[in-house]
Amino acid sequence: MKILRLGHASYVLKSKAGNNYLIDPFLHANPGCPEQYLSPDFLQSISAVFLTHGHFDHTEGLQDLVKNNPDVQIIAQYDLGLILLQNGFENVQLINIGGKVHFSDMHATMVKANHSSSYNEIIGAPMYAGTAVGYMFNFIDDMTIYHSGDTAMMSDMELFQKFHQPEVAILSASGQFVMEPEEAAFVVKNLLDVKYVIPNHQFPNHQTTPRKEVLDGMLENFPVIETMMNKDHKLKELLEDYDQTEVVLLNYGEEREFSFSIS
Repeated sequence: MKILRLGHASYVLKSKAGNNYLIDPFLHANPGCPEQYLSPDFLQSISAVFLTHGHFDHTEGLQDLVKNNPDVQIIAQYDLGLILLQNGFENVQLINIGGKVHFSDMHATMVKANHSSSYNEIIGAPMYAGTAVGYMFNFIDDMTIYHSGDTAMMSDMELFQKFHQPEVAILSASGQFVMEPEEAAFVVKNLLDVKYVIPNHQFPNHQTTPRKEVLDGMLENFPVIETMMNKDHKLKELLEDYDQTEVVLLNYGEEREFSFSIS
C-alpha cells in the first residue's frame, strides 16, 4: 500500500493491484499539489475519486479530472452526488453514511465526519451539499486506511476503530475549520489505535510549496490559510513521547509505502 500526498486533504491511495484511488481532487488551486500531478497522464491513471464534502478546497479539480478521465467513478454522499448529477457529471455513485462501495482490490465505507458541506461557495450563492464524511478503505490482504475528512473530534471515532480496525489514519489536524493539533493528539491517544497517523488539512508555506505563485494567489484571496501552515509538525511534537503511534510527515508530492512496518 502506497500513499501519495497531493497537499491539503488530497491523497492518492495506490493498491498492490495497481489501482489509484484519489481522495478530494483539490488540484490546480492547491499550492501543495506539484505540477506533475496535474498532467493528463496522471489524471487518466485514477481509478476512482472519493469526495468527503463539497467545499472548493476538496472538489476544485473534479471537472478537470473528468475532462481527462471521462470514465472515472465518482463516489459522493447522496446530497452532494445529486448536485453533481444535476451539473452534468456522470458515473456518480451515490452512497451515504454507513454505505459501502466495492472494487476488485478493496471496499470503502463512508463514515461520519463532523463538519459542514456546501458547493460552489466561491462562485455564487453556496448550495447546501448534505453532510461531510470520511472513509474507511479496507484493502484486500493489506492495510485499512481511515481518511477522516474535515472533522471535529467526536466519540464516533472510537467505534470506527473498534469495528474497522484501521492501521493508518489520515487525520484532520490544522485547526481553524477542523480539529486543532491538540485535539487530534487526544484522538490518537484516546479514541484511535492506529500504527501511523498522517496529519491532514495543512497548507504549505513559501519554503515548502511546490508552486509559489499558486500559494501567493491563495494567500491574497484566502489569507486565513496562513493559520493552517505547519500544523503537521505541531502534531508530531505533541505525540513525540507516544510510542504506540508514529506520526508520518509526508512532503508535498511525497509517496510512502506502508505495511505493518513502514519503508
